[in-house]
Amino acid sequence: MKYPLYSSLLAAAALSLASHASATEVLISASQMLDVRTGKMIANPQILVKDGRIVSVVSNKSAATTNKDTQKIDLPGMTVVPGLIDMHVHLDSDPTYGGYNTLQFGDRFWSILTVPHANRTLQAGFTTVRNVGADAWNDVGLRQAIDEGKIPGPRVVTAAYSFGATGGHCDSTFYPPSMNQQSPFNADSPEEGRKRVRELRKYGAQVIKICATGGVFSHNTEPGQQQMSLKDMTAIAEEAHQWGLRVAAHAHGTSGIKDAIRAGVDTIEHASLIDDEGIALAKKHGAYLSMDIYNTDYTQSEGKKNGVLEDNLRKDREIADVQREGFRRAHAAGVKMVYGTDAGIYPHGDNAKQFATMVKYGMTPVQAIQAATINAAEALSSKDVGILEAGRFADMVAVAGDPTKDVRLLENVAVVIKGGVVVKSGK
Repeated sequence: MKYPLYSSLLAAAALSLASHASATEVLISASQMLDVRTGKMIANPQILVKDGRIVSVVSNKSAATTNKDTQKIDLPGMTVVPGLIDMHVHLDSDPTYGGYNTLQFGDRFWSILTVPHANRTLQAGFTTVRNVGADAWNDVGLRQAIDEGKIPGPRVVTAAYSFGATGGHCDSTFYPPSMNQQSPFNADSPEEGRKRVRELRKYGAQVIKICATGGVFSHNTEPGQQQMSLKDMTAIAEEAHQWGLRVAAHAHGTSGIKDAIRAGVDTIEHASLIDDEGIALAKKHGAYLSMDIYNTDYTQSEGKKNGVLEDNLRKDREIADVQREGFRRAHAAGVKMVYGTDAGIYPHGDNAKQFATMVKYGMTPVQAIQAATINAAEALSSKDVGILEAGRFADMVAVAGDPTKDVRLLENVAVVIKGGVVVKSGK
Protein backbone atom coordinates (compact mmCIF):
# COMPACT_ATOMS: atom_id res chain seq x y z
CA MET A 1 0.00 0.00 0.00
CA LYS A 2 1.42 3.40 -0.99
CA TYR A 3 1.05 6.56 1.05
CA PRO A 4 0.88 9.58 -1.34
CA LEU A 5 0.96 12.06 1.53
CA TYR A 6 4.70 11.82 1.99
CA SER A 7 6.41 12.01 -1.39
CA SER A 8 9.03 14.23 0.18
CA LEU A 9 9.78 11.44 2.62
CA LEU A 10 10.64 9.08 -0.22
CA ALA A 11 13.21 11.52 -1.50
CA ALA A 12 14.72 11.86 1.95
CA ALA A 13 14.68 8.13 2.53
CA ALA A 14 16.40 7.56 -0.81
CA LEU A 15 19.57 8.82 0.82
CA SER A 16 21.76 5.84 1.61
CA LEU A 17 21.95 4.62 5.19
CA ALA A 18 25.63 5.45 5.11
CA SER A 19 24.80 9.02 4.17
CA HIS A 20 22.43 9.36 7.12
CA ALA A 21 24.84 7.65 9.45
CA SER A 22 27.60 10.07 8.51
CA ALA A 23 25.45 13.13 9.13
CA THR A 24 26.04 14.55 12.57
CA GLU A 25 22.71 16.37 12.58
CA VAL A 26 19.25 15.35 11.31
CA LEU A 27 15.95 17.24 11.49
CA ILE A 28 12.83 15.09 11.42
CA SER A 29 9.44 16.74 10.93
CA ALA A 30 5.94 15.28 10.80
CA SER A 31 2.30 16.26 11.05
CA GLN A 32 1.99 15.10 14.63
CA MET A 33 3.83 13.15 17.33
CA LEU A 34 2.52 11.13 20.26
CA ASP A 35 3.81 12.31 23.62
CA VAL A 36 3.66 8.99 25.49
CA ARG A 37 4.04 10.71 28.86
CA THR A 38 0.70 12.48 28.50
CA GLY A 39 -0.98 10.44 25.77
CA LYS A 40 -1.52 13.68 23.82
CA MET A 41 -0.53 14.61 20.28
CA ILE A 42 1.97 17.35 19.51
CA ALA A 43 1.23 19.14 16.25
CA ASN A 44 3.92 19.66 13.62
CA PRO A 45 6.88 18.43 15.69
CA GLN A 46 10.45 19.08 14.72
CA ILE A 47 12.86 16.56 16.20
CA LEU A 48 16.49 17.58 16.05
CA VAL A 49 18.96 14.70 16.21
CA LYS A 50 22.72 14.75 16.63
CA ASP A 51 24.90 11.64 16.57
CA GLY A 52 21.86 9.40 16.90
CA ARG A 53 20.32 11.09 19.94
CA ILE A 54 17.56 13.65 20.23
CA VAL A 55 18.75 17.18 20.94
CA SER A 56 15.35 18.84 21.06
CA VAL A 57 11.67 18.41 20.23
CA VAL A 58 9.72 21.55 19.35
CA SER A 59 6.27 22.17 17.88
CA ASN A 60 5.27 24.52 15.09
CA LYS A 61 5.21 27.32 17.63
CA SER A 62 8.97 27.54 17.36
CA ALA A 63 11.56 26.39 14.88
CA ALA A 64 14.48 24.10 15.61
CA THR A 65 17.89 25.65 15.12
CA THR A 66 19.81 23.91 12.34
CA ASN A 67 22.83 24.47 10.12
CA LYS A 68 23.33 24.19 6.37
CA ASP A 69 24.57 20.61 6.60
CA THR A 70 21.60 19.32 8.58
CA GLN A 71 19.87 16.38 6.87
CA LYS A 72 16.09 16.81 6.53
CA ILE A 73 13.58 13.98 6.88
CA ASP A 74 10.09 15.28 6.20
CA LEU A 75 7.05 13.13 7.02
CA PRO A 76 3.99 15.13 5.90
CA GLY A 77 0.66 13.65 6.87
CA MET A 78 2.36 11.19 9.21
CA THR A 79 2.08 10.49 12.93
CA VAL A 80 5.35 9.76 14.73
CA VAL A 81 5.46 7.38 17.69
CA PRO A 82 8.51 6.33 19.73
CA GLY A 83 10.24 3.21 18.48
CA LEU A 84 8.32 0.22 19.83
CA ILE A 85 9.69 -2.14 22.48
CA ASP A 86 8.88 -5.84 22.74
CA MET A 87 9.86 -7.12 26.18
CA HIS A 88 9.60 -10.84 25.39
CA VAL A 89 11.09 -12.30 22.22
CA HIS A 90 13.18 -15.34 21.25
CA LEU A 91 15.09 -14.37 18.14
CA ASP A 92 16.69 -17.78 17.68
CA SER A 93 13.31 -19.55 17.60
CA ASP A 94 11.25 -20.17 14.46
CA PRO A 95 7.61 -21.20 14.98
CA THR A 96 7.42 -23.06 11.68
CA TYR A 97 9.48 -25.84 13.29
CA GLY A 98 7.78 -27.40 16.30
CA GLY A 99 8.16 -30.48 18.44
CA TYR A 100 10.83 -32.86 17.15
CA ASN A 101 11.01 -31.14 13.74
CA THR A 102 13.79 -28.96 15.11
CA LEU A 103 16.18 -31.93 15.17
CA GLN A 104 16.64 -31.94 11.40
CA PHE A 105 19.06 -29.01 11.68
CA GLY A 106 22.49 -28.43 13.16
CA ASP A 107 23.02 -26.19 16.14
CA ARG A 108 24.26 -23.18 14.17
CA PHE A 109 21.11 -23.14 12.00
CA TRP A 110 19.37 -21.34 14.84
CA SER A 111 22.22 -18.88 15.23
CA ILE A 112 21.92 -17.89 11.58
CA LEU A 113 18.15 -17.44 11.82
CA THR A 114 18.60 -14.66 14.36
CA VAL A 115 19.80 -12.41 11.53
CA PRO A 116 16.62 -12.35 9.38
CA HIS A 117 14.47 -12.49 12.49
CA ALA A 118 16.15 -9.37 13.89
CA ASN A 119 15.71 -7.53 10.60
CA ARG A 120 12.01 -8.44 10.37
CA THR A 121 11.52 -7.22 13.91
CA LEU A 122 13.18 -3.90 13.14
CA GLN A 123 11.19 -3.48 9.92
CA ALA A 124 8.03 -4.00 11.96
CA GLY A 125 8.90 -0.93 14.01
CA PHE A 126 10.33 -2.61 17.10
CA THR A 127 13.59 -0.75 17.59
CA THR A 128 14.29 -2.36 20.98
CA VAL A 129 13.61 -5.91 22.16
CA ARG A 130 14.39 -7.93 25.25
CA ASN A 131 15.46 -11.45 24.28
CA VAL A 132 14.50 -13.52 27.32
CA GLY A 133 16.20 -16.82 26.63
CA ALA A 134 18.43 -18.15 23.85
CA ASP A 135 20.62 -21.16 23.24
CA ALA A 136 24.40 -21.11 22.75
CA TRP A 137 24.76 -17.36 23.49
CA ASN A 138 22.96 -16.64 20.20
CA ASP A 139 21.38 -13.43 21.41
CA VAL A 140 24.65 -12.08 22.79
CA GLY A 141 26.43 -12.61 19.47
CA LEU A 142 23.51 -11.06 17.63
CA ARG A 143 23.54 -7.98 19.85
CA GLN A 144 27.26 -7.53 19.33
CA ALA A 145 26.92 -7.80 15.53
CA ILE A 146 24.07 -5.27 15.49
CA ASP A 147 25.89 -2.87 17.78
CA GLU A 148 28.97 -3.08 15.55
CA GLY A 149 26.88 -2.16 12.51
CA LYS A 150 27.50 -5.49 10.77
CA ILE A 151 23.82 -6.41 10.39
CA PRO A 152 20.52 -4.54 10.76
CA GLY A 153 18.39 -5.15 13.81
CA PRO A 154 16.85 -3.61 16.89
CA ARG A 155 18.64 -2.80 20.10
CA VAL A 156 18.72 -6.16 21.90
CA VAL A 157 18.71 -6.57 25.67
CA THR A 158 20.09 -10.05 26.22
CA ALA A 159 19.30 -12.70 28.83
CA ALA A 160 21.45 -15.40 27.20
CA TYR A 161 20.30 -18.71 28.74
CA SER A 162 17.12 -18.72 30.79
CA PHE A 163 17.33 -21.14 33.68
CA GLY A 164 15.30 -22.98 36.30
CA ALA A 165 15.07 -26.26 38.15
CA THR A 166 16.31 -29.60 36.85
CA GLY A 167 13.44 -31.14 34.89
CA GLY A 168 11.57 -27.86 34.78
CA HIS A 169 10.47 -25.66 31.91
CA CYS A 170 13.91 -24.16 31.21
CA ASP A 171 15.60 -27.55 31.19
CA SER A 172 15.80 -29.89 28.17
CA THR A 173 12.73 -32.09 28.70
CA PHE A 174 11.98 -33.93 25.44
CA TYR A 175 14.64 -36.66 25.46
CA PRO A 176 15.23 -40.04 27.17
CA PRO A 177 17.91 -40.61 29.85
CA SER A 178 20.25 -42.26 27.34
CA MET A 179 20.69 -38.92 25.56
CA ASN A 180 21.58 -37.08 28.79
CA GLN A 181 20.22 -33.77 27.55
CA GLN A 182 20.11 -30.98 30.12
CA SER A 183 20.53 -27.26 30.41
CA PRO A 184 24.04 -26.27 31.51
CA PHE A 185 22.47 -23.66 33.80
CA ASN A 186 20.00 -25.61 35.95
CA ALA A 187 19.82 -24.21 39.47
CA ASP A 188 18.51 -26.38 42.31
CA SER A 189 19.41 -24.29 45.34
CA PRO A 190 19.78 -20.63 46.27
CA GLU A 191 23.57 -20.98 46.02
CA GLU A 192 23.38 -22.46 42.53
CA GLY A 193 21.00 -19.68 41.52
CA ARG A 194 23.46 -17.01 42.64
CA LYS A 195 26.25 -18.68 40.72
CA ARG A 196 24.16 -18.86 37.55
CA VAL A 197 23.54 -15.12 37.74
CA ARG A 198 27.26 -14.47 37.97
CA GLU A 199 28.13 -16.85 35.14
CA LEU A 200 25.50 -15.47 32.77
CA ARG A 201 26.39 -11.86 33.49
CA LYS A 202 30.05 -12.66 32.89
CA TYR A 203 29.34 -13.74 29.32
CA GLY A 204 26.80 -11.15 28.25
CA ALA A 205 23.48 -11.39 30.09
CA GLN A 206 21.95 -7.94 30.59
CA VAL A 207 18.82 -9.28 32.25
CA ILE A 208 18.30 -12.52 34.17
CA LYS A 209 15.46 -14.82 33.07
CA ILE A 210 14.27 -17.65 35.31
CA CYS A 211 11.50 -20.22 34.97
CA ALA A 212 9.42 -20.19 38.15
CA THR A 213 6.74 -22.57 36.87
CA GLY A 214 6.08 -25.19 34.25
CA GLY A 215 5.29 -24.16 30.72
CA VAL A 216 3.25 -24.75 27.60
CA PHE A 217 5.94 -25.75 25.11
CA SER A 218 8.01 -28.05 27.32
CA HIS A 219 7.45 -31.76 28.03
CA ASN A 220 6.41 -33.22 31.39
CA THR A 221 5.65 -29.83 32.93
CA GLU A 222 2.30 -28.16 33.51
CA PRO A 223 1.89 -24.37 33.48
CA GLY A 224 0.47 -24.30 36.99
CA GLN A 225 3.36 -26.17 38.62
CA GLN A 226 5.70 -24.09 40.76
CA GLN A 227 9.25 -25.25 40.01
CA MET A 228 11.45 -22.79 41.91
CA SER A 229 11.05 -22.02 45.58
CA LEU A 230 10.67 -18.61 47.15
CA LYS A 231 14.15 -18.99 48.65
CA ASP A 232 15.65 -19.85 45.24
CA MET A 233 14.04 -16.86 43.54
CA THR A 234 14.87 -14.47 46.37
CA ALA A 235 18.55 -15.38 46.17
CA ILE A 236 18.57 -14.94 42.40
CA ALA A 237 16.82 -11.57 42.56
CA GLU A 238 19.14 -10.31 45.29
CA GLU A 239 22.21 -11.41 43.36
CA ALA A 240 21.03 -9.93 40.09
CA HIS A 241 20.09 -6.62 41.68
CA GLN A 242 23.48 -6.47 43.38
CA TRP A 243 25.05 -6.60 39.92
CA GLY A 244 22.62 -4.00 38.55
CA LEU A 245 20.57 -6.49 36.55
CA ARG A 246 16.80 -6.85 36.44
CA VAL A 247 15.03 -10.20 36.66
CA ALA A 248 12.24 -11.64 34.53
CA ALA A 249 10.36 -14.76 35.63
CA HIS A 250 8.48 -17.11 33.35
CA ALA A 251 5.48 -17.76 35.60
CA HIS A 252 2.17 -19.18 34.39
CA GLY A 253 1.06 -20.71 37.69
CA THR A 254 -0.69 -18.90 40.50
CA SER A 255 1.67 -19.77 43.36
CA GLY A 256 4.78 -19.26 41.22
CA ILE A 257 3.59 -15.81 40.17
CA LYS A 258 3.05 -14.75 43.76
CA ASP A 259 6.36 -16.12 45.05
CA ALA A 260 8.23 -14.49 42.17
CA ILE A 261 6.72 -11.14 43.10
CA ARG A 262 7.52 -11.67 46.79
CA ALA A 263 11.08 -12.58 45.82
CA GLY A 264 11.59 -9.20 44.16
CA VAL A 265 11.38 -10.26 40.50
CA ASP A 266 10.92 -7.21 38.30
CA THR A 267 8.76 -8.54 35.45
CA ILE A 268 6.40 -11.49 35.46
CA GLU A 269 6.21 -13.17 32.07
CA HIS A 270 2.91 -14.71 30.90
CA ALA A 271 1.15 -14.48 34.31
CA SER A 272 -1.50 -16.76 32.82
CA LEU A 273 -3.15 -18.02 36.00
CA ILE A 274 -2.79 -14.89 38.10
CA ASP A 275 -5.44 -14.52 40.82
CA ASP A 276 -6.69 -11.50 42.73
CA GLU A 277 -4.03 -11.91 45.41
CA GLY A 278 -1.36 -12.01 42.72
CA ILE A 279 -2.76 -8.87 41.15
CA ALA A 280 -2.71 -7.11 44.52
CA LEU A 281 0.88 -8.25 45.15
CA ALA A 282 2.01 -7.00 41.73
CA LYS A 283 0.48 -3.62 42.44
CA LYS A 284 1.94 -3.45 45.96
CA HIS A 285 5.48 -4.42 44.91
CA GLY A 286 5.52 -2.51 41.62
CA ALA A 287 6.14 -5.62 39.52
CA TYR A 288 5.40 -5.36 35.82
CA LEU A 289 3.26 -7.94 34.02
CA SER A 290 4.31 -8.98 30.51
CA MET A 291 1.36 -10.97 29.18
CA ASP A 292 1.51 -12.50 25.71
CA ILE A 293 -2.21 -12.54 24.99
CA TYR A 294 -2.09 -12.65 21.18
CA ASN A 295 0.06 -15.63 20.25
CA THR A 296 -2.52 -18.34 20.96
CA ASP A 297 -4.32 -17.22 17.79
CA TYR A 298 -1.28 -18.36 15.82
CA THR A 299 -0.38 -21.49 17.75
CA GLN A 300 -3.88 -22.91 17.63
CA SER A 301 -4.27 -22.27 13.89
CA GLU A 302 -0.77 -23.21 12.74
CA GLY A 303 0.85 -25.24 15.50
CA LYS A 304 -0.23 -28.72 14.43
CA LYS A 305 1.04 -28.32 10.87
CA ASN A 306 4.33 -26.95 12.27
CA GLY A 307 4.85 -30.12 14.29
CA VAL A 308 3.84 -28.87 17.73
CA LEU A 309 2.79 -31.85 19.85
CA GLU A 310 -0.84 -32.21 20.89
CA ASP A 311 0.06 -32.10 24.57
CA ASN A 312 1.59 -28.67 24.07
CA LEU A 313 -1.42 -27.46 22.09
CA ARG A 314 -3.69 -28.75 24.87
CA LYS A 315 -1.89 -26.67 27.48
CA ASP A 316 -2.02 -23.65 25.18
CA ARG A 317 -5.79 -24.01 24.81
CA GLU A 318 -6.38 -24.47 28.51
CA ILE A 319 -4.72 -21.24 29.61
CA ALA A 320 -5.59 -18.94 26.67
CA ASP A 321 -8.87 -17.41 27.81
CA VAL A 322 -7.91 -17.51 31.49
CA GLN A 323 -4.78 -15.49 30.70
CA ARG A 324 -6.72 -12.93 28.68
CA GLU A 325 -9.26 -12.39 31.42
CA GLY A 326 -6.41 -12.10 33.93
CA PHE A 327 -4.92 -9.39 31.73
CA ARG A 328 -8.23 -7.54 31.78
CA ARG A 329 -8.49 -7.73 35.57
CA ALA A 330 -4.87 -6.78 36.20
CA HIS A 331 -5.06 -3.77 33.92
CA ALA A 332 -8.34 -2.63 35.48
CA ALA A 333 -6.72 -2.87 38.91
CA GLY A 334 -3.90 -0.55 37.85
CA VAL A 335 -1.03 -3.05 37.67
CA LYS A 336 1.91 -1.87 35.58
CA MET A 337 1.86 -3.60 32.19
CA VAL A 338 4.50 -3.92 29.48
CA TYR A 339 4.28 -5.17 25.92
CA GLY A 340 5.64 -8.71 25.58
CA THR A 341 4.62 -11.04 22.77
CA ASP A 342 6.76 -14.21 22.97
CA ALA A 343 7.71 -13.73 19.31
CA GLY A 344 9.34 -16.93 18.18
CA ILE A 345 6.26 -18.81 19.31
CA TYR A 346 4.66 -16.97 16.38
CA PRO A 347 6.45 -15.28 13.44
CA HIS A 348 8.95 -12.51 14.03
CA GLY A 349 7.78 -9.31 12.38
CA ASP A 350 4.17 -9.84 13.47
CA ASN A 351 4.92 -8.34 16.89
CA ALA A 352 2.45 -5.47 16.49
CA LYS A 353 -0.56 -7.77 16.11
CA GLN A 354 -0.85 -7.90 19.89
CA PHE A 355 -1.86 -4.24 20.17
CA ALA A 356 -5.41 -4.93 18.99
CA THR A 357 -5.75 -7.85 21.40
CA MET A 358 -4.69 -5.64 24.30
CA VAL A 359 -7.33 -3.11 23.31
CA LYS A 360 -9.94 -5.88 23.01
CA TYR A 361 -9.18 -6.90 26.60
CA GLY A 362 -9.49 -3.51 28.22
CA MET A 363 -6.74 -1.07 27.23
CA THR A 364 -7.21 2.08 25.23
CA PRO A 365 -4.97 2.39 22.15
CA VAL A 366 -2.85 4.95 24.02
CA GLN A 367 -2.40 2.61 26.97
CA ALA A 368 -1.37 -0.24 24.67
CA ILE A 369 1.19 2.03 22.98
CA GLN A 370 2.46 3.19 26.37
CA ALA A 371 2.98 -0.46 27.34
CA ALA A 372 5.35 -0.76 24.35
CA THR A 373 7.13 2.54 24.93
CA ILE A 374 7.32 4.44 28.22
CA ASN A 375 6.28 1.50 30.43
CA ALA A 376 8.74 -0.85 28.75
CA ALA A 377 11.56 1.69 29.07
CA GLU A 378 10.82 2.08 32.78
CA ALA A 379 10.80 -1.71 33.24
CA LEU A 380 14.19 -1.84 31.51
CA SER A 381 15.39 0.98 33.75
CA SER A 382 16.43 2.76 30.56
CA LYS A 383 16.61 6.48 29.88
CA ASP A 384 17.73 5.82 26.30
CA VAL A 385 14.55 4.54 24.63
CA GLY A 386 10.77 4.64 24.86
CA ILE A 387 10.14 8.41 24.71
CA LEU A 388 10.84 11.04 22.10
CA GLU A 389 12.64 13.62 24.20
CA ALA A 390 16.06 15.19 24.48
CA GLY A 391 18.87 12.82 25.42
CA ARG A 392 17.23 9.61 24.20
CA PHE A 393 17.98 7.67 21.06
CA ALA A 394 16.19 8.97 17.98
CA ASP A 395 14.19 5.75 17.52
CA MET A 396 10.72 6.19 16.06
CA VAL A 397 8.09 4.90 13.68
CA ALA A 398 5.63 6.78 11.50
CA VAL A 399 2.21 5.85 10.15
CA ALA A 400 -0.35 7.59 7.95
CA GLY A 401 -3.25 8.22 10.30
CA ASP A 402 -3.71 8.26 14.05
CA PRO A 403 -2.80 5.03 15.91
CA THR A 404 -4.46 6.34 19.07
CA LYS A 405 -7.74 5.98 17.19
CA ASP A 406 -6.88 2.85 15.19
CA VAL A 407 -4.09 0.90 16.88
CA ARG A 408 -3.97 -1.58 13.98
CA LEU A 409 -2.10 1.06 11.98
CA LEU A 410 0.97 -0.07 13.91
CA GLU A 411 0.73 -3.49 12.23
CA ASN A 412 2.10 -1.92 9.04
CA VAL A 413 4.36 0.99 9.88
CA ALA A 414 5.42 3.07 6.89
CA VAL A 415 8.67 4.44 8.30
CA VAL A 416 11.17 3.16 10.85
CA ILE A 417 14.00 5.34 12.11
CA LYS A 418 16.70 4.02 14.45
CA GLY A 419 19.25 6.42 15.87
CA GLY A 420 18.18 9.09 13.39
CA VAL A 421 18.75 6.75 10.42
CA VAL A 422 15.90 5.72 8.12
CA VAL A 423 15.88 1.91 8.07
CA LYS A 424 12.49 1.50 6.39
CA SER A 425 10.38 3.78 4.23
CA GLY A 426 7.57 3.56 1.70
CA LYS A 427 5.21 0.73 2.72
